[in-house]
Formats: sequence, structure tokens, C-alpha cells
Amino acid sequence: MSPVDRLARPLRNLRLSVTDRCNLRCAYCMPEPDYVWLPNEQILTFEELSRLVDRFLPLGVTRVRLTGGEPLLRRELPVLVKALAAKPLEDLALTTNGVLLAEHAEALRTAGLHRVTVSLDTLKADRFIALSKRDHLPRVLEGIAAARFPGQLKLDAVVIRGVNDDELEPLLEYAGQVGAELRFIEYMDVGGATHWNREHVVSRAEILTRLEARYGKIAPLGVPGPAPAERFQLPDGRAFGIVASTTAPFCRRCDRARVTADGHFLTCLYASNGLDLKTPLRSGATAAELEQLLAWTWKHRSDRGAEERAALAAQRGPLASAPVLRAAPHLEMHTRGG
Repeated sequence: MSPVDRLARPLRNLRLSVTDRCNLRCAYCMPEPDYVWLPNEQILTFEELSRLVDRFLPLGVTRVRLTGGEPLLRRELPVLVKALAAKPLEDLALTTNGVLLAEHAEALRTAGLHRVTVSLDTLKADRFIALSKRDHLPRVLEGIAAARFPGQLKLDAVVIRGVNDDELEPLLEYAGQVGAELRFIEYMDVGGATHWNREHVVSRAEILTRLEARYGKIAPLGVPGPAPAERFQLPDGRAFGIVASTTAPFCRRCDRARVTADGHFLTCLYASNGLDLKTPLRSGATAAELEQLLAWTWKHRSDRGAEERAALAAQRGPLASAPVLRAAPHLEMHTRGG
């Protein structure tokens, strides 16, 4: 039987980081000038990543998402995609910032990738530079245009007050034009968000109020499930989502785990540490031993990181300071595949 944790949550989704490197420096994720990178020799090979996925499948995992850092910085990524696409998965997806997507889309599609999610926080070139420290908006838009996969394209926009919260409607209109579903994400205080401030958070409630003022009555689409985004529908039938991890945590529905590029198994995005899988994997642990280790860890999971952060209320600040992150890079969002 598939294990459930202490809150009766099953394990269904696995976010698999393939690199901690990124080619952008987004203000909500990597705002500092310098970072500590995982040693190359510690990064799991494609064979090791594939072997780990094989051990997660009997535990109930049916959906795998490749993340980073920026996963398209990992050389020969379609090789891994092809190996994973041959496994009995309901969904094989990838999250990318889109900068390299145009040049890799065809190879990823041929390898069997089901769908992609592209981060797009602004449609303004000068604002993109200010947010990411790179002049790559044209390349991102080119990547979105090339994203023709079997599953629906999704766009993610982190909404920050005073930065890009005046682009709710333009981003929603753009998503409709390219046939994508947009997901607004509340600014989170996790990982490298060292400049996080509660006053910069635009809540789900405020996003809905603003959009209703422009489009009319908005209706929820179904009962919220384990997916991080709650889906809504505009009067004209268009759907969009909101990930409200900051103001309305979905911890009680969370069915996802994360494995970092160097093999740390994390049972919560806010977890302070993870289980080292690389050592037993490289020391000759059997398939049964690895499965037992994963199952035991999940059965003892009681994480409610976002709920606990929300309970801090006025005392809430950044999860970790820059010096702490430099000393413990596994706390970084770009390391744990946020």
C-alpha cells in the first residue's frame, strides 16, 4: 500500500531538481550578489535520478516535475526526459524561466515531455531587467511561442506590490492570446527571499477583487485539490489560478515531495533540512532498502510549513538571512526546486 503521512496525506507528486544554477537573478528568489553552488561532483547523474524515480513510483508517485534552478541549463536534459517518459507516469512536466526554451522545445517534445510551465512576471522589458537583472524578455516570449506540448501551457507570475501588481490584467490577456492558463503566485517568504516583507504581498483576496472590478463576477472552478493553485473562471469562460501559499496555505492537501539536484529528499518547501539519498544510492543500497527509507520518511511527515509561517502574523519576516543561506545553500529556493 502507498504510504500516507501523519496527516493522512498521500505521496503523489515529485519535484525533481536537476541543477541549482540559474541564468536569471529574480528579485523574489535570488536577490543577493553572490551564491554558494552545489559541487558538480555531488550532482546526481541522469541514471541516478531515474533510479530514484523508480523507487518513488511504488510509493504512489504518478506525477514528476523537473525543476532547478533553471533545468534547461542541465546539459542533455532530453536524455533524462526520455528515460522518465518511458515510466508509468500520469504527468511529466517541466518548470522553466523560458530563456532557453525556444532552442530546446522540439527536443523536449520529441523526448516525451508532457507540458511546461513558464515563469513570466512582467510584459515590460525595463521591468523584466529590473526584476531579473537580465535583458531576456524577448527570449522568454520566443520560448513561450515555441512551447507546443501535449498538455496545456501554464504561465506563473509572482505578484509583488509596487513592482508588477499593475499587470494583473495584461498578463491575463496575454495568457489568453497564447493559449495558456495563468497562475498568480503570492510573494513567498521562503528560500532566497531575503528582501521579503508582508507589505509586498498581494493576497488572493485582493487579486480576485481587482480582477472582478475589471471582468465581473469570478467563480471558483471545482473544489481545491492537492495542486497548489486554486482555479477560477472569468465570466467569459477563461480559467486562471492563484497560488496563495502565503495568506491561505494548502498544507493539509499537499501531496508533493522534492529531491534536490544532489539528492536531498525534502518533505516540505519550508523544511529546514532533508534526508540524504545520495549516500545510500551511491553506496549500493538495494531497491527495497531505498523504498523503505522513502516510505519511512513520508510516514513520519507532519510538515505544515506554510501554515506555521502564516501563524507568525506580525512577527513574520524572511525565512532566512543571506549569511544563513550562504552557510546552508540547501535552504535556497533555487536549490530545492521551489
